[in-house]
Amino acid sequence: MAANDNRDLPSLTAEVATFITSARFEDMPEELVSLGKKHILDGLGLAIAGAAVRSGKIVQAHLHDLACGNGPATVIGTDQKVAPRFAAFANGVAIHAEDYDDTQLAVAKDRVYGLLTHPTAPALPAALAIAECDGRDGKALMTAYHVGVEVECKIAEAINPRHYQEGFHATATCGTFAAAAAAAHLRGFDLDQTRRALSMAGSQSSGLRENFGTMTKPFHAGRASESGIVAADFSARDWTAADTILEAPRGFFRAAGGGYDDTAIRGHLGAPWTFLS
Repeated sequence: MAANDNRDLPSLTAEVATFITSARFEDMPEELVSLGKKHILDGLGLAIAGAAVRSGKIVQAHLHDLACGNGPATVIGTDQKVAPRFAAFANGVAIHAEDYDDTQLAVAKDRVYGLLTHPTAPALPAALAIAECDGRDGKALMTAYHVGVEVECKIAEAINPRHYQEGFHATATCGTFAAAAAAAHLRGFDLDQTRRALSMAGSQSSGLRENFGTMTKPFHAGRASESGIVAADFSARDWTAADTILEAPRGFFRAAGGGYDDTAIRGHLGAPWTFLS
């Protein structure tokens, strides 16, 4: 797959940032909102179940040992209240703990198993944690959730199949961008803040398929969700980062996959929404 080198177009990262900052609940199709309710409810149920299994209990004990209590964000299925980043981590692990969460089907025919990511596990916990912390309403939460999922899914479609074939876990890598996108949208970031949050997400994105079948697989989803919030937190404090983290020669697509197809993203963020395609 080759990138589109049309110099007249805005940078790919800028196009993603523009989508994140401009998305509005009022512009979302009714069917998309209805599907979002179902996927969020599914994610919440999985988080409750995941909080009760061994990996969930280990995470809760870890947060207790870190003295993370007395924060504004809920660890679902428990009475723990922690900082948003830690709630996102715990809830992301819990949603993906049993591997029953929603799955993105690939459009391209050259993808392993025909699958790409588990979109809700990284996106929803970040959106929930920030929304709860900042007192945002359901419409804001729904919009941020869909923004995060859409960014994650379109990035997963765009990156070269080598990304997954050579061992990267796309839920972890692409999911970090999802969480950063959801957090940036909820916090009303401008384009520059959003680009920087995406850039820091790119430098944190990680997760290897060798750990499939172990507790570290759901750890990937939790860490992706947490890392997106960390990226947004630092961006809000004017932390500097590169402008073109997705498409740059040493950026995410080339470093993690050897290339990408920008037509999966350009003009297609929310057009159509992945959930509706």
